[in-house]
Amino acid sequence: MSRRLQDKVAVVTGGAGGIGRATAALFVEEGARIVIADIDERAGTQTVSQIKAEGGEATFVLADVSSEEDARRVCEKALDAFGKLDVLVNNAAAFVLKGLDATVAEWEHSLSVNVIGTSLMSRSAAQAMKQGGAIVNLGSVSGFIAQASFLTYSAAKAAIIQMTRNMAMDLAPQNIRVNCVCPGTILTRASYDYMECSEMSFEEFVATESAKHLMGRLGQPREVAAAILFLASDEASFITGTSLLVDGGYMVR
Repeated sequence: MSRRLQDKVAVVTGGAGGIGRATAALFVEEGARIVIADIDERAGTQTVSQIKAEGGEATFVLADVSSEEDARRVCEKALDAFGKLDVLVNNAAAFVLKGLDATVAEWEHSLSVNVIGTSLMSRSAAQAMKQGGAIVNLGSVSGFIAQASFLTYSAAKAAIIQMTRNMAMDLAPQNIRVNCVCPGTILTRASYDYMECSEMSFEEFVATESAKHLMGRLGQPREVAAAILFLASDEASFITGTSLLVDGGYMVR
């Protein structure tokens, strides 16, 4: 049985940890060669080392996706290392959780990474995808609903959801599909940062967030990675411009 990304080359931004790391690992299992881009050099090189130790092919690029030069350099690395680029996963994110009290600097950080970074990476990837390809953006349920003190984050994720539709239209003539995965609450490093900021215990966080999902629990990075894999693969060959909720029923409530 052939693997779903056999002989494909993929870039995963924010691939050093969490959903990005789970996605990179799953992609390699399914036959892809991977470029991981992240601002965390130590975690990124560790992820690459682990992939190589398990027989996969991967390379790391230290990059800030909000930098036009870095975005271009990441895609050039894919071409230099593996000869082509088939898939881009725009997973890098800035978790700025603020309401109207957000400073200009906080707004700029949220928008530069989440919105501008997604655009810059997609532009560079599209230029490198000579034979067509797939782009998967990472949105969130926060892009659909209102949450207290989430203005900066929700606005950025809502922008990504709309950008997905626009990009799908613009890139269709190049045979590039663009879709979005929108997770509910997934247990990642960002979750622990939120607990610390909110002065919540792990038990309180899990109980509070689990109650928001019909499945009665938090999601795991691998579960989101599976949805990203589907949209990146040829199994989704007639799907573009859509946002797939991976939220354990969060939005139903």
